[in-house]
Amino acid sequence: MSGLKERYKKEVIPSLMELYGYKNIMQVPRLDKVVLNIGLGEAIQDAKALEAAERDLADISGQHPIITRAKKSIASFRLRAGMTIGLKVTLRGERMYHFFDKLVNIALPRMREFHGVSRNSFDGRGNYTLGLKEQLVFPEVEYDKVDKVRGLEVSIGTTAKTDEEGRHLLELLGMPFVKD
Repeated sequence: MSGLKERYKKEVIPSLMELYGYKNIMQVPRLDKVVLNIGLGEAIQDAKALEAAERDLADISGQHPIITRAKKSIASFRLRAGMTIGLKVTLRGERMYHFFDKLVNIALPRMREFHGVSRNSFDGRGNYTLGLKEQLVFPEVEYDKVDKVRGLEVSIGTTAKTDEEGRHLLELLGMPFVKD
């Protein structure tokens, strides 16, 4: 069992139960899934971009990504329905905790001029999304093998009912929010 999951059971659950007055341990919000997504607009012209991004995402997540396709055609982008436009990976269980721990303790502190992540990126139901400008902040990505710097979207799904509960959960798990 990962250290983050241990900390969740020993520190986070009792803290949240006391704060919100939950009567049952199953009411306490928990991490549900982490979804990593790379949008690849350039994959329309360059098929090699897809392979490179797929390799990077697999290295970062430890899991093979799936290809996302366009749902409808957009003429101004020269995009037809069914064309490849991105990659995504959904992490759950042990891999999710391992990735979240790596994101919070290794990747985010390696970002240039990092002061914390925004407190306002919740969706109204306790889920959090943050965008990274480059995949190089992860230690698995070798700088010499990167053909192009790509952005990465990380969506953290929780079982929290409100943004406030989700924010407290992520704070207790170590997410470095910007100080007000």
